[in-house]
Amino acid sequence: MELIVPADIACPHCGETFALGVDTSQSDQNLIEDCSICCRPIALTIRCRPGEIVEISSAN
Repeated sequence: MELIVPADIACPHCGETFALGVDTSQSDQNLIEDCSICCRPIALTIRCRPGEIVEISSAN
């Protein structure tokens, strides 16, 4: 089972979408990730099961 799962993240600042590899071995995660387009920080809340992303929410 692959634990790193690709996810498309929509930036709340510039509106562009970028790919992010999510480690699904941890069930609940709170991350700060920089947008790969505009470089502004995005607060991500990610809920996972091993090998599966259940929910991703983002805020600026």
